Amino acid sequence: MNKLLEIKDLYVKAGEKEILKGLNLTINPGEIHVIMGPNGAGKSTTANVIFNSPEYTKTNGIVQFEGENINNLSTDKIARKGIFMSFQSPEEIPGISTMNFLRYAKNKIDDKPVKFFEFKDQVKKYVEELNMNPKLIDRDLNVGFSGGEKKKNEILQMLILNPKLAILDETDSGLDVDSIKTVSKGIKMFKNDNNAVLIITHNTKILQNLNVDYVHVLVDGKIVKTGTQELAKEIEENGYSIYK
Repeated sequence: MNKLLEIKDLYVKAGEKEILKGLNLTINPGEIHVIMGPNGAGKSTTANVIFNSPEYTKTNGIVQFEGENINNLSTDKIARKGIFMSFQSPEEIPGISTMNFLRYAKNKIDDKPVKFFEFKDQVKKYVEELNMNPKLIDRDLNVGFSGGEKKKNEILQMLILNPKLAILDETDSGLDVDSIKTVSKGIKMFKNDNNAVLIITHNTKILQNLNVDYVHVLVDGKIVKTGTQELAKEIEENGYSIYK
């Protein structure tokens, strides 16, 4: 099987502080992976480093996507290769409607103009399935949106852009039970045999409506245990203290 994402012996610093300390992770098409861990373990750093965020410096190791070293690629080029990331706190962008943002992003990712009316119908279909307020599509991106609306909008972007790898960084954070179910529904709508999902979370609720393949425990900058969905249940019962 061809590897979609492979991280090998990755060490990363933020300033002088070492955060990732020999991280190894392989994700294949058709898989859902979950990274869990205590605060400060390096979960969000992992997501940002895949996108080569300038806040972090790789001191050793490699990030490969479909066999290509993407260590030094710019964030926009990494996105064009088929990686998407939702953020813990999505940015508000005044002056750009959600619909126009989605159309612009789709144009950039596909490198060709979208057919407006077909695209609009597709957006409306997803909005309905995600139980979103349809009026949000015409409003400025995330401006005045509730926390739940912002997170649903991230899932809408994922569905529209249809990446090869979707990284969801704490997308379930601060959501009520119904919103978490909607996010899980969006993941199931997106997931197929040719793409993959990496969920970064400290909450097992989002996993209750999903069938995940691997759960990884990240502690002090490296993965200390990998298991099935049952591992998430153990963490919920026992916490992370046994891995420290």
